[in-house]
Amino acid sequence: MSIHRHRPWRSAAAWTLACLAAASHAQDLEPPPVEWPDVPAHATTADGFAPPGWRVERAVEGHLDEDGRSDLLLVLKMDDPANVLAHDGPGPSRFDTNPRMLVVALADADGYRRLVADHALIPRPHSPAHDDVLPEDALGIAPSRVFSVTLHAWASAGSWASTQRSFAFRIQDGCARLVGLDETSLHRATGEITQRSLNFLTGRGWTRTGSIEDDAEGERRWMRLPRDGFTCLQEVGDGFSFEPALAP
Repeated sequence: MSIHRHRPWRSAAAWTLACLAAASHAQDLEPPPVEWPDVPAHATTADGFAPPGWRVERAVEGHLDEDGRSDLLLVLKMDDPANVLAHDGPGPSRFDTNPRMLVVALADADGYRRLVADHALIPRPHSPAHDDVLPEDALGIAPSRVFSVTLHAWASAGSWASTQRSFAFRIQDGCARLVGLDETSLHRATGEITQRSLNFLTGRGWTRTGSIEDDAEGERRWMRLPRDGFTCLQEVGDGFSFEPALAP
């Protein structure tokens, strides 16, 4: 698994000046509670997996198994005006807290059958000072039949950390098995960059630290990962809270 290195700013001081004025005004909102609907077990189109009051926000087609048919990787988003909140803090004055669900559907002779419907991996928006957690290229299906979900955390106020996490999954025994996790974190005040790449198929991973002020990359520190079992997508939970176990 590989990590893409991002250098959005060359100076930690520039980040400091940009964020100091707003840092004390970050505001977390309390979105209305949600009753998670059942996602149809079968549909003939991507839109057919969206329950009433929901819509398909993202859709990617690709091969996730070996039958030669194109499968679906979807993000469904709730479409309820009651979840768009007014506030007087930084960020959009009408903040959309509508939650999302991730759906994996495999093609069959009559359309598609749902394999996964998860509402935890992609966190629900909670602060208008935070960017959307889903970047434009958040979903992907590789020729190796591995699909990826990338999450991005950046806040204009309330946090110095900027983090990107990319999860890789592969269908195995009816489970979307976690096979890789890549992460890059930047502390905008100090300029420190922390990277890690975990490959659960090989049972190895590494971490390293560096700085946006220095083009030289730090030395990789290798670690072992458990290989006697695996984690399914539904067991990951919140994508920013998940921490995998390490081998003893």
